[in-house]
Amino acid sequence: MRKRFLAYRKYFVQTALVFVFCFLLSAASFADEFTSSSFRVQDPVIVPSGYATSTGFQLWSTISQIATGTSTAASFSLNPGFLSFPFVSTPAVAATAGDAQVALSWTASEGFVGWTVSGYDIGQSVASGGPYSYADVGNTTSSTRTGLTNGTTYYFVVLPKDAFGNRIGTSTESSASPVSAGGGGGGGGGGGGGGGGGGGTSETKAVFSGRAYPKSSVTLLKDAQVAATSVAGTDSKFSLSLSSISSGNYVFSVYSEDKNGNRSPLQSFPVSITAGATTNVSGIFIAPTIAVDKSQVKRGDNIAIFGQSTVQADIIISVNSEEEFFARTVSDKDGVYLYNFSTAFLEYGNHTTKSKSSLGNIETSGFSRAVGFTVGTQNIAAAAAAPCPIRGDVNNDCRVNLIDFSITAYWYRRALTAVFIPIERTKLSGDGVVDLKDFSIMAFYWTG
Repeated sequence: MRKRFLAYRKYFVQTALVFVFCFLLSAASFADEFTSSSFRVQDPVIVPSGYATSTGFQLWSTISQIATGTSTAASFSLNPGFLSFPFVSTPAVAATAGDAQVALSWTASEGFVGWTVSGYDIGQSVASGGPYSYADVGNTTSSTRTGLTNGTTYYFVVLPKDAFGNRIGTSTESSASPVSAGGGGGGGGGGGGGGGGGGGTSETKAVFSGRAYPKSSVTLLKDAQVAATSVAGTDSKFSLSLSSISSGNYVFSVYSEDKNGNRSPLQSFPVSITAGATTNVSGIFIAPTIAVDKSQVKRGDNIAIFGQSTVQADIIISVNSEEEFFARTVSDKDGVYLYNFSTAFLEYGNHTTKSKSSLGNIETSGFSRAVGFTVGTQNIAAAAAAPCPIRGDVNNDCRVNLIDFSITAYWYRRALTAVFIPIERTKLSGDGVVDLKDFSIMAFYWTG
């Protein structure tokens, strides 16, 4: 009996030890270490299930493809070490006040590195900076906000969304104050004066504001014609005002020129101008200029990539190769940036590079134009940028191409307006008419 008891006890102890060992082994080898409503951690992989914020944790791990600007914290900073994250360009917003309403339109946000813009939300508030109430307006670039109170200033932001409905960016704030229809005798000049005080007609006006480069010239085009120019401040900000403009639909474009005479890409936006109202177009963020110091670089040597942007902005430089490479630098107090890029990892052949600017992951420009260079067996300095064509460039974009041809073709054998006469005089033959001589001039200065 005693032997049987000892045998059972031995078997029980062995079984218990095996059970405990297996339990500990399984607990040590695999388990959810901790969970949250917004993420799940499985050693050593983080599987995201949503966006999260925190004011008191640190993340030590290997992590990839974090969307720029989608996580915040007060007590830690996260530097993933890789620059090819999705981003969207910041929309420029036009706000035109009406009677108990504000008409909004904006430039389409462009998604890069995996993001596709599928729609927009509009944030609306009576206080600058919010809080905002949001409305989904779908995949469109205009919306009229109705039911507003005349005389009250309203503030608006436009937020692009990804394919899953997540907000992935925001415009800067634009404002407008609805007004009642022109008090007494609204519109039409007849009878204007005698309507007893206060019946004056408001001025039709458009105001354009945003960021360029410190102390740079900024040019506004209206339907491809120069409408106004200005100079940005030392903080890169500019404002252009266009008064006495007729109501109607226009395509406005803005470009800037850096200290070396390099022009930015055109940033264009269609705007509807309402008679007797001021249209504010805000949040314009002109893309950087870019240049390189070599047309050919010996493989393994550095190539200098430089340009100008807004003051103290994050500059992301993209170099296209079989694999796309990214680099980051910061513009200085004059908006100038410089990055010495090693070509050791580039294959022989032709490559292009471009850049974009970002301020605090909130305002983001589009990409600059692309410039090319060759990786080869020797270093060849880049030629100085060609000056803008003396003639033929009727829309002042430093090129003579089909755009100039189309503008000039419109005036073929037509009476010239007061706006186009000085353009014909300085950019074409100067004889006061558009004919075959002018097209010959454009053909001679053609840049494509």
